[in-house]
Amino acid sequence: MPIKKSAKKALRKSLKRRQRNLIYKKKIKDLVKQFKKLLKENKKEEAKNLLPLIYKALDKAAKVGVIKKNTASRKKSRLSKLVNL
Repeated sequence: MPIKKSAKKALRKSLKRRQRNLIYKKKIKDLVKQFKKLLKENKKEEAKNLLPLIYKALDKAAKVGVIKKNTASRKKSRLSKLVNL
């Protein structure tokens, strides 16, 4: 456990940030899982309607630093490729 005051604060900050980051990651993961499930069931129109929500979640996560910009871009590209096959 941290002893110094600044170390205690750093621990509190890192725990809060971790919680916030996990929320963003879970949102992305859930949306992608739902998207792939729709594709598996051959519901391409519904999957296409879900893409903007996924894009929004990825862009937001990249903006706040949860994932890198290129990672978000790569994920968006791969998902759009899946729906257009």
